[in-house]
Amino acid sequence: MLGRVNIFLQRWIAILTPLSLVVGVLFHSVGEQLLFIVTWLFAFMTFVGSLGMNVKELRMVGKHPIVVLVSIAFLHILMPAWAYLLSIVFFDDHLLTVGFVLAVAIPTGVTSVIWVTISKGNLPLCLSIILIDTLLAPIIMPAILHVVVGESITIDMTAMILNLLWMIVLPTILGITLNELTKGNIQKVWGSRLAPFSKLSLFAIVAINGSAVAPYVKTISLELIGIISVVLMLSLTGYGAALLVSHVLWKNPEIASTFMFIGGMRNIATGVVIATTFFPAKVAMPVVFGMLFQQVLASISSKAAAWYGKRQLTVSEG
Repeated sequence: MLGRVNIFLQRWIAILTPLSLVVGVLFHSVGEQLLFIVTWLFAFMTFVGSLGMNVKELRMVGKHPIVVLVSIAFLHILMPAWAYLLSIVFFDDHLLTVGFVLAVAIPTGVTSVIWVTISKGNLPLCLSIILIDTLLAPIIMPAILHVVVGESITIDMTAMILNLLWMIVLPTILGITLNELTKGNIQKVWGSRLAPFSKLSLFAIVAINGSAVAPYVKTISLELIGIISVVLMLSLTGYGAALLVSHVLWKNPEIASTFMFIGGMRNIATGVVIATTFFPAKVAMPVVFGMLFQQVLASISSKAAAWYGKRQLTVSEG
């Protein structure tokens, strides 16, 4: 039963996620009363996602150190710089600038595992990058935001770091530890049972935090259309630039597929929680709208990965 529910939720995640946002906006008065459970829901999601990880994944760092380093640089230097540039070109609003940078500075998405598997990428490499990027989040994210925020916005960096530790690092360490102690049995027994609840937690987080941006999205305006358009541009260029970088550096379809999804996807729920907890509500807008496109573009990108793999095979045979 739970397996069928999980398959259904996974199949329709690209529709259910933005639908959850719409529900959150429409029933914002309810969501505002439930904000206190968001951090707990996210910690649960992280825990469930980490049950399939183990220390052995870190061995891939030794086999592909350059890929790992370039991935971290792409995620937390190149894309934030690109987001900053786009935001100051199209908007004269520092809150939106912070929001766009935050939208791409958050850790890579755990759901990239699904698309890397579908596209026949290097799954152990993908897992190792996710693990490292997740554990570095309490250091990297506050550092990037400290540079971008400046003096115009007051932010409690200590509280943010503690929040990231609670939501991401501690649940990840707990999940990996239990996986190691049970020799993988906990993932086999409980992974599939908890998976649908993890996805439901994601939808709940999106809906609840949707209440924070409700005042900004109830009225269609040129600014709103502009924000959504730039978010789409950022998402498209994230996948495209990742594929281009991997082609230039490695010309390996397996690595290219892995790098493309690592570079294109984000753990958006993290950004939403951080934005709504530590910043004015407007900062959350670019982050939240990222949910509209991520899974749909991932599906399109999987076809691009398949095309690239066939192309490289033809070149090598020629």
